[in-house]
Amino acid sequence: MFNAIGRIFRTPDLRRKIGFTLGIVALFRLGSFIPAPFVDFGNVQQCLAANQGASGLYELVNLFSGGALLQLSIFALGIMPYITASIIVQLLRVVIPHFETLYKEGQAGQAKLTQYTRYLTIALGVLQSTTLITVARSGALFPANSDPSCSQLITNDAWYAIMLMVVTMTAGTGLIMWLGELITERGIGNGMSLLIFTSIAATFPGSLWAIGISRGWDVFAVVLAIGLLIVVAVVFVEQSQRRIPVQYAKRMVGRRTYGGNNTYIPIKVNMAGVVPVIFASSLLYLPALIAQFNQPAAGETPQPWVVWITNNLTKGDHPLYMLIYFLLIVGFTYFYVAITFNPDEVAENMKKYGGFIPGIRAGRPTAEYLDYVLTRVTLPGSLYLGLIALLPLIFFAAVGANQNFPFGGASILIIVGVGLETVKQIDAQLQQRHYEGLLR
Repeated sequence: MFNAIGRIFRTPDLRRKIGFTLGIVALFRLGSFIPAPFVDFGNVQQCLAANQGASGLYELVNLFSGGALLQLSIFALGIMPYITASIIVQLLRVVIPHFETLYKEGQAGQAKLTQYTRYLTIALGVLQSTTLITVARSGALFPANSDPSCSQLITNDAWYAIMLMVVTMTAGTGLIMWLGELITERGIGNGMSLLIFTSIAATFPGSLWAIGISRGWDVFAVVLAIGLLIVVAVVFVEQSQRRIPVQYAKRMVGRRTYGGNNTYIPIKVNMAGVVPVIFASSLLYLPALIAQFNQPAAGETPQPWVVWITNNLTKGDHPLYMLIYFLLIVGFTYFYVAITFNPDEVAENMKKYGGFIPGIRAGRPTAEYLDYVLTRVTLPGSLYLGLIALLPLIFFAAVGANQNFPFGGASILIIVGVGLETVKQIDAQLQQRHYEGLLR
């Protein structure tokens, strides 16, 4: 293993790519601590220390920004607008035929979709930064804390100051998007995924340290041991796949013979990745957000529906919240897999190139068989996603850990997925140059 790491740094091209990637990551983390204009940095830090973690309403966005959201930094929005824009563009392929046509055109069409994603990212950046600044001005960014300084996070309420803050945070989102594309082009691995990985990994030490301080070091040791077991289990499931054998008939083109080889279609247990967790979290934020903006004035009685939402759908340790969260993840898993894997299209491509599944006729029977297998494999995958997503909420209810508990939910799925993919890319580049990978 150490010899393989030594070969990485002895290879000039690979060493340069890894160094460039680490430099961009360092720049990204630096921007997460630079406050936006007209933000009272002292009050923000005081509220963060008193609150000991993120508000449940902004938990996911704060997690993906590496804690920058609640610090109101220039990178406060993190990579979340780009993730949202990418998901929206991917879903629009089902609704808008033009998007599906662009996707099938190859590299030129996908470049056009990428451009649409960039424009949508900037638009979402403007919308989300405006919402964040409005919430910060109202004092609702840290609702669990009654400290008066938490309602004085912005030093200037003038229109030009608010506009400058919106422009700065939106520009920060655009800069993050550019940094991610630079890593993809000149570094190692997928740039956007690595920036998300960095943001989440940056919260691990603080979350674990908070558990040790608040619950004792014996609980810390137990949580760490359980976390390592969870990581092993997630790696096992993420690598698991159902391989459907495919044979290609031999074809004569002139004097040359094509086909005749055997391959397989890999159907992963978790084909949806972390997207259903993001969908479910975002959907559950809507009732809490609506209730927050319908809070009564001082001395007035809140409406019954606002009280019900506040008591049942804003706290992660409530059984009803957990049940709805789990069911939403299972449902979104089936939905997302259905729109990303088209059995009819796969069956048509196999038929076009002379491929068939042994024992299954080409065409419609192949599509029905693929749909049957996909439905069967997606069931354990959806249950697995739901259980992994509930782990932070369960630990929050059991040991009082921060809801950003690192060994569960979207965090562990992204950490494991991006880590495995990056290691595979480094291993492939090592094999190209030395005929040996990281592991012999």
